[in-house]
Amino acid sequence: MSFYARGFNLYLLLAVLLCGCAGHKNKEFLGILRVHIESRGNLPDAVKTVKVLRSEPVEVTINPESILSENNMLAITLVNTPGGFAIKVKFDETGGWTLEQYSAANPGRHFVIFGQWDKNPDDGRWLAAPMITHHIADGTLVFTPDCSREEAQKLVKSVSHSIQKIQTGTLKS
Repeated sequence: MSFYARGFNLYLLLAVLLCGCAGHKNKEFLGILRVHIESRGNLPDAVKTVKVLRSEPVEVTINPESILSENNMLAITLVNTPGGFAIKVKFDETGGWTLEQYSAANPGRHFVIFGQWDKNPDDGRWLAAPMITHHIADGTLVFTPDCSREEAQKLVKSVSHSIQKIQTGTLKS
């Protein structure tokens, strides 16, 4: 029996390159949505200052570690509101508990929300800083983002894709 290792390796390499390149072109960007909490800490390593809102930027000091992310989400939707739209995020059990705990313990502070909907770094920014006015017990966060409806639709689509990948186990959380 003859075995031609060189020919086999060449064909294997060619197959991997063709399949890998074709698969790479079809990949959708996995969106990012992170919720941070406003911080009043004085330790410089434990805080980060970010600017929220583009027309009249407001500086908010946050804990750089997010408290919630797409790993904790069940669904994200774009909802119509009087005069515009909002983004509604439904969290899983753990995310719901986290949202409840932080909203109960931090009235008067802000949730600060970062979103990215495309590979281009300009397509990601600090979108909102809703004030915590009440205890959120239903695991749902609704906020009005500082973005166009088209950007919000892209965000919802890309984050939904991330949620689906996480839920099916095809993306490691």
